[in-house]
Amino acid sequence: MISDDGGIARGPADDTERLRKRGLRLAWFIVVWDAIEGAVAVTAGLAAGSIALVGFGIDAVIEVFAALVVIWQLRGGAHARMKTALRLIAISFFVLAAYVTLESLRDLIGQDKAGESIVGIVLNIVALAAMVPVAIAQRRTGRELGNQALVAQSGETWVSNYLSISLLVGLGLNAAFGLWWADPVAALVVAAIAAKNGRDAWEESRRQEDAPSQPPERQDRQRQRTEKR
Repeated sequence: MISDDGGIARGPADDTERLRKRGLRLAWFIVVWDAIEGAVAVTAGLAAGSIALVGFGIDAVIEVFAALVVIWQLRGGAHARMKTALRLIAISFFVLAAYVTLESLRDLIGQDKAGESIVGIVLNIVALAAMVPVAIAQRRTGRELGNQALVAQSGETWVSNYLSISLLVGLGLNAAFGLWWADPVAALVVAAIAAKNGRDAWEESRRQEDAPSQPPERQDRQRQRTEKR
């Protein structure tokens, strides 16, 4: 197709492929980043006895899993394998929520005191600086593409950012004032956010399952309505 200025005009198929490739690049970035972040967080958390920090590291590992699910989904097509991808992401959140809740309650009941973790504080600050732009780009790309799995993955990236803030509060209070309970309380915040995100992803997968298949032109119109919102 030739545009008015003599150039090649981009059609809906070209835009879809461009957005699909952008979503893949973002997902691969998350895989590499979170693999490194998770290893550092778990190591520092075990050394400090910090359940919240270990939970943050496990969340990074789960983000790697979710990003790999998105990569698998996008490789099948811009809107392929959506129900399965959303359910896998939801299950990963439920696993994280259950683990962190049990460990946090055990620490609160047993009054286990976590050591200070300067590494954990620095790690979360760096994570916020790096991942906030990624989360923004993910959500924008997912909405433009009309891809709910990518939008769900952006929600997981935002959850990771929220976890960084809650953990900074818990670890900072522990390091500055010796408030041992701040760490498991922050971990419970981790669990609540993870559970909510998992529920949202599962409900979205049910909507995907119930929605009838639509021709490409109707999908394009639906995506345009989503972008206007």
